[in-house]
Amino acid sequence: MATLGTPARPARHVAGIDLAGTEWPLYKIEAVIVGALMLLALFVITGSAQTAVLSAAAAATVTWWVRLAYYRRA
Repeated sequence: MATLGTPARPARHVAGIDLAGTEWPLYKIEAVIVGALMLLALFVITGSAQTAVLSAAAAATVTWWVRLAYYRRA
């Protein structure tokens, strides 16, 4: 009996930074930084915690997915 195997795709390693013994991918760190900066900036500008938190969460989520796609493609 013959079997047909599909060739395995080589795994791509995403660049990361070692934090406390755990390697964090760069796209996660970038998303956290963007979210924190947006939170602080919008809170100072608007004075509204609700607007700042929701906008910062949206910015961090978009950054997370866009940078993940970038690092997987590169």
